[in-house]
Amino acid sequence: MKVEGFLKDVTGASRVTRARHRLIDSGSPQNLYHDHIRELAEELHPKETRVRVTRVEDVSKTARKFTFEAAEGSILPPFQAGQYVSLDLAIPDGEGKTVRTARPFSICSAPFQARQKEKPFFELTIRDGRPGEGFASGYMYNSCRVGDVFTAHLPFGQFYYESLRDAKQVVALAGGSGITPFYSMAQEIAHGTLDCSLTILYGSVRADDIILEKQIREIRCPRVRFVNVISGDPDYPGEKGYLSADLIRKYTEGDPADGGTSYFVCGPLPMYRFVESELKKLGVPKRRIRMEVFGAPRDITKDPDYPAREPEIFRLTVYRGLEETVINASSLEPLAVALERAGVPNQTRCRSGACGYCRCKLLKGDVFVPSAGDGRRYADRKFGYVHACSTYPLSDCAIKIPIC
Repeated sequence: MKVEGFLKDVTGASRVTRARHRLIDSGSPQNLYHDHIRELAEELHPKETRVRVTRVEDVSKTARKFTFEAAEGSILPPFQAGQYVSLDLAIPDGEGKTVRTARPFSICSAPFQARQKEKPFFELTIRDGRPGEGFASGYMYNSCRVGDVFTAHLPFGQFYYESLRDAKQVVALAGGSGITPFYSMAQEIAHGTLDCSLTILYGSVRADDIILEKQIREIRCPRVRFVNVISGDPDYPGEKGYLSADLIRKYTEGDPADGGTSYFVCGPLPMYRFVESELKKLGVPKRRIRMEVFGAPRDITKDPDYPAREPEIFRLTVYRGLEETVINASSLEPLAVALERAGVPNQTRCRSGACGYCRCKLLKGDVFVPSAGDGRRYADRKFGYVHACSTYPLSDCAIKIPIC
């Protein structure tokens, strides 16, 4: 039986192939396709940004402000006032080795300064670490110079004003280097690109070592108010003591319990615990309290939930792809620190158990995760995942980490 068009149908594939090759041969040798969505995403959230130090300025007896501009081939992504940057660091350990690590630092400059056409920049204010503390901050304070180039990752963090969530009136409760995100917010408000009012209550120990005081005082804006609170100088003529409930009430317009004010808190962990109890006394709704991540505790044994025990060194088996490595891990340090000491690559960003960049699978062993630094999702807690930056070994352990 003769089927009409049979030969035309069965030879159709070869005709399509020939037509396709003719079109390819007639096309441009250049790739004219652009994925605009992908390009925009890479501009807003680059995997890394190379930056160069262009200025170093003392802003107190113990703190310095570092200005960064994009190095050749990089551009600065936009950020919001209150977010942070993570810097990749290579720090000599004093024993002939180099520790490769990453550390988060709040951005103290304003977002509009990173968007300006002429020499856009961002700034970090870093305090010198006390002896035995501040491994990375002490290195930056003492060793970072103009011309140094770093790999930066930004922006990160949820500690910024959001008009759909936060009240128009903001009271910032700061301690130590926790002033940095509020300096960023203050500049953005004065520039007219952040629509809220800001009262900064800044707790310092001594009146002669107030970080960024001169810079904040130079901000001339009726919507920004700055109040120093000194705890270690009884002769200071202004506010003295701590950021107590009475002091917070004094500088809050209206009743703190009515929800008309948002309270942003940034400082050392002991200050968080104190301020949290003071805000509770005032009846402040939880939805009006915002707290920045604060890093790993200086001494994990002081956590009220940490089991009483002598410090120990455990064996940590690390599976990374097909590699199996056994390293030492101290019960007093997070797993992320043990990995860095041993030179095992593992990404970190917030160092506070919040962002999840150092997420890994706990295969075996007992660990301690402080409640204040447990930012895991419910599913991760249920199926045995931990954040290496906020997890402390209590026995020999085995973990599986991603290849980075």
